[in-house]
Amino acid sequence: MPEMNTTSIMPPQILPTSELTEGELVERLLARDARGWREFHRRYDRLIHRCIHKVTDRFRRLVGACDLEDIYGDLLVSLTADDMRRLRAYDPAKGSKLGSWIGMLATHAAWDHLRKLRRRPAASSLDEAVELSAETPAPVDVAIANQRLVALQTVLGDFSAKDRELVQLLFVACQSAEETAVEMGISVKTVYSKKHKIRAKLRQRLLATESARAA
Repeated sequence: MPEMNTTSIMPPQILPTSELTEGELVERLLARDARGWREFHRRYDRLIHRCIHKVTDRFRRLVGACDLEDIYGDLLVSLTADDMRRLRAYDPAKGSKLGSWIGMLATHAAWDHLRKLRRRPAASSLDEAVELSAETPAPVDVAIANQRLVALQTVLGDFSAKDRELVQLLFVACQSAEETAVEMGISVKTVYSKKHKIRAKLRQRLLATESARAA
């Protein structure tokens, strides 16, 4: 009888999370892998908090410890919302490091939170109350803004779906060119080029629309 090979078959080696490339780490995150998310926090939590503090340290009268936790939480929620749309938009092939991209999102999250704070009705001082009231739009300004929005929607009628998306991200959501490039899967250079062309086209269309109404 031939001898049986009793050598145990070794299981395939599992790559430690610390050795994952950025692209591989994103794949783990999208798969909702707990070890992948722990590695994400190990690599980027310090960077995230540093970016948040870089923005908020200039507004210490407005921002407390709870606000810092809220910003951090909002960022994590934004990464996992809409079936992880933002994470799926990241493409390491475009040359952008994951850390740089996460840092940019953290910075935007901090600024977004500050805008929310300034819209709160309560103020800790009379000076802040004056600033907040000055930033509240008057009814006539709201009416004018609504008219312009209707006009904008009209002139966007024959724009391509991609151009309408770019207008929404850049001019309505006020995102940066870098964040828009990530979400749309295009280069930053393309965003700036299309932004310039669309802005010129919108200006011509809006002026023509307003002139027609005035006539």
